[in-house]
Amino acid sequence: MWPRLVKRQIPSRLMVYLSPVFALLLSLLAGVVLFIIMRVSPLAALHAFFIEPLSSIYGLAELGVKATPLILIGVALSLGFKAGVWNIGAEGQLTIGGLCGGMVALYFYDQEGFYIIPLMLLAGVLGGIVWAAIVAFLRVRFNANEILTSLMLSYVAGLLLNVLMHGPLRDPDGFNFPESRQFSDSALLPTLFDGTRLHIGFLIALLVVALGWIILSKTLMGYQIKVAGSAPAAAEHAGFSTSKIVWTTLLLGGGIAGLAGTIEVAGPIGQLLPNISPGYGFTAIIVAYVGRLHPLGALFAGLLLALTYLGGETAQIQLNLPVAVTGVFQGLLLFFLLASDVLIHYRIRFGKPELAVEKS
Repeated sequence: MWPRLVKRQIPSRLMVYLSPVFALLLSLLAGVVLFIIMRVSPLAALHAFFIEPLSSIYGLAELGVKATPLILIGVALSLGFKAGVWNIGAEGQLTIGGLCGGMVALYFYDQEGFYIIPLMLLAGVLGGIVWAAIVAFLRVRFNANEILTSLMLSYVAGLLLNVLMHGPLRDPDGFNFPESRQFSDSALLPTLFDGTRLHIGFLIALLVVALGWIILSKTLMGYQIKVAGSAPAAAEHAGFSTSKIVWTTLLLGGGIAGLAGTIEVAGPIGQLLPNISPGYGFTAIIVAYVGRLHPLGALFAGLLLALTYLGGETAQIQLNLPVAVTGVFQGLLLFFLLASDVLIHYRIRFGKPELAVEKS
């Protein structure tokens, strides 16, 4: 018997939205097997991952802190992926945005004023836009693969930040540690609740979700994005500019990723460090796909992936599990989601290829 994939004539629309739930359940089952192999109680591990972080007001606030950059970048990547523009370099754009916003904070280190935070956020957006513009230019001008160029630029951004932290941006009173001065109070995002670290960046993320939904659902550009991704030939026949869509989605994605970077350094970090992200730009790719490339979906997916970060830290402390378990959970979720997507569009048939009969 020869197993083969046969394309479905009409994929189930319901399953498109239920597949993330099935992927999550399969990830939990795989996690149970993993914990058994590691000789750790599955119930204790799952409780540490998914229940313990949500058992207090502080934990819920930390969920919002972790979810903010994931939601922001997830929305940005969703728009690009929807158009078939594969920006894999949001991590680098986040890094450059955080660097630019942090440099503004350091420039106004001895000053106070309400204008500092808006200038930081603007600098972060512009930094991300400039970094993404390199990818857009190479794609439009030389047809360079944006997956490779955006990914490679992420490493360049990380090295640039590292060089500056060991050089001109290093704190002169920091005993030679590669970190900047602590930002002044005027350069830190206000918190929403006393006793927590949840800041106004979470509200900005919610605003970006709303704007992303409006762009995708209510504007001509959103319509062009959807057509370009689902039917490129139809988009070309209708006269939609591929170059315009590439520029728009990449610059929009870079700007939002840069905004996320500034929010990170002005929020929970409070200074520039050689590493300002634990990989939010790459995790946001999973956020975009789990959210079905929709801004509202990215909101819920961002909260879910943020929970894996918090759960990983809790499991590391309580059960002495390696921090890499977080990445394993995130990878399993993406793997099962992609497998579910394959089965949405194809069914498995058994039999010799020449005798198999395709059915819808």
